Amino acid sequence: MNRAPILSVDGLRVAFRSRGRQVTALRDVDFSIEAGRTLALVGESGSGKSVTSLALLGLLPPNGKVTGGRATYRSRNGATLDLAGLPAKQFRKVRGREIAMIFQEPMSSLNPLFSIGEQIGEMLKLHEDLDAAARRRRVVEMLELVEIPAAASRLDDYPHELSGGMRQRVMIALALVCAPQLLIADEPTTALDVTVQAQILDLMRRLQREMGMSILFITHDMGVVAEMADDVAVMYAGAIVEEAGVEALFARPAHPYTRGLLASIPRPDRPEGERLKAIPGAVPPLTALPPGCAFAPRCPHALPACDQPVALEAVLPAHRAACIRASEVMADA
Repeated sequence: MNRAPILSVDGLRVAFRSRGRQVTALRDVDFSIEAGRTLALVGESGSGKSVTSLALLGLLPPNGKVTGGRATYRSRNGATLDLAGLPAKQFRKVRGREIAMIFQEPMSSLNPLFSIGEQIGEMLKLHEDLDAAARRRRVVEMLELVEIPAAASRLDDYPHELSGGMRQRVMIALALVCAPQLLIADEPTTALDVTVQAQILDLMRRLQREMGMSILFITHDMGVVAEMADDVAVMYAGAIVEEAGVEALFARPAHPYTRGLLASIPRPDRPEGERLKAIPGAVPPLTALPPGCAFAPRCPHALPACDQPVALEAVLPAHRAACIRASEVMADA
């Protein structure tokens, strides 16, 4: 655990202009990713996970803006960059070369008008000094690396000619063709069936070992977190509410929200007929967050004091939580 972070996010805030007013979507987000490790960013839909990834890559929509904080990235040449304030021209040099992203839905992320060979080759055109023949060889090598059969014969295929699993492998090849240091994977297995999902996760783990890259893995699936992550940051309503190593978090969750997520995982030993546990209610809209702890209206441990702001603080070494009853929650785990 003594490796230096490749990415440190400190107090990141993002806001959107909506109907003439500014709405805060991320509230003082803090986390770090060590070199060669995987951090899972987990939470329900609407928690702010994808907004975090878009902010880190300078891909927020026109009505979105980073309004505070830093995101310090240590580049391959040793320089440090603040992604929260990086100009658009510099971002174009970072995206794909230093930091790459696998988006949620490969069919909508791949351009249907261009072959997969052209799309992967375009990334090499932007970042590598290679002639057309060398680019083509590199693309074939990448397709072979992600285990696409008869890779050389698939270069001229279009996205619609490939299965969902194959399209996701193309997205991985597209992301990794320039050997980035950091890969952001935004729910990369959501649209896949269980068998293909397992294959994609195995592939990502193997490529991480071979390439030595770090991964920010965004998901709502705690089962996938257990398979992929070294460390976990739990996000709720635009803020990190718990952060720990994966084993510590699964063994002794310190925040009631994390405990609820873990309790909702389907288990093979569940008695027949027993209903799955669910967290009551829903993530509140960003325009109507409660005072203090945003999870308090859904929390079985809530107290009147929960209407006051609570900071993300250490409850154990390398384990932080934003809950005034964290020690009691951990004792009940």
